[in-house]
Amino acid sequence: MAPQTRQRILDCALAMFNAQGEPNVTTNHIADELEISPGNLYYHFRNKDDIIEQLFGRYEERIGEAMTVPEGRLPGLEDIWLQMHLVFECIWDNRFLYRDLVDILSRNRRLRVRFARILKRATDNASSVIRGLSQAGILRASAAEMDALATNILVLATFWLNYGAARGDQDEAKSIRLGIVQVMMLISPFLRDAERVHLNTLSQAYDD
Repeated sequence: MAPQTRQRILDCALAMFNAQGEPNVTTNHIADELEISPGNLYYHFRNKDDIIEQLFGRYEERIGEAMTVPEGRLPGLEDIWLQMHLVFECIWDNRFLYRDLVDILSRNRRLRVRFARILKRATDNASSVIRGLSQAGILRASAAEMDALATNILVLATFWLNYGAARGDQDEAKSIRLGIVQVMMLISPFLRDAERVHLNTLSQAYDD
């Protein structure tokens, strides 16, 4: 029963953090929502930061899987589209981390170090995919342009939810879809003509 209770606490905390914002949720709120005593919650987790670290671990594993690049072949547009979909889905499901990113990282040095590693891997991953598109003859860009493109993709993906919230977007699921399209539009100017037409067709179908 203990592992099940621990899992319920994590799932409940994630849902409440996403819905209400992490700063507005206390361990007592989580315990009340689950109809368990605070003591029962503290049996499994020392404090709220402990819960956040465990949720971050689940996010860390999932985002790592989403950033896996194709092996044994060069990537195509569909590969980067799928990868962006998986990454943005992960961001959506753990959106409290991104909404309250600066505050959470400022309170926890361990998470700051781990998130920096994720950003480094994401940068390397984006650079690898873009170079693969270039090698496949899909994309034409200088080395400096490819480096800048990888950085811009990472910045957009990391802060897109915050941008949508500041703009007053109500439909965050739609905002995620738009975020993926925006990432692909960053790539579009560097594509060969036929690939750009293909990308526009994919974008229109995805946004409908």
